[in-house]
Amino acid sequence: MQKASKESVDLAMKSFGSMSQGLQAIAVEAADYSKKSFETGSAALEKILSSSSVEKAVEAQSEYVKTAYEGYVDQMSKFGAMMTEMTRDAYKPFEGLFGKFPS
Repeated sequence: MQKASKESVDLAMKSFGSMSQGLQAIAVEAADYSKKSFETGSAALEKILSSSSVEKAVEAQSEYVKTAYEGYVDQMSKFGAMMTEMTRDAYKPFEGLFGKFPS
């Protein structure tokens, strides 16, 4: 009984370690994305404010919206992949008990 309890605690600690590392990686990635997004938005605002005509301002805004949306979609895909990988890594210690994680 004591051996089974110790093994369960060890498995839980390995799983917790994997989750912790995954969450740290996601937090770093989110901070990098936020910084990049802020810099891109600031540059776009400067470009819009320095436009010589309304048409140029609208063009600059449209360009920014398009690139911001594409960047957001790419980043959310990356976050999804990171979450999936983190979940798989956290589940690995328990594969012997419950079976393999479906691909």
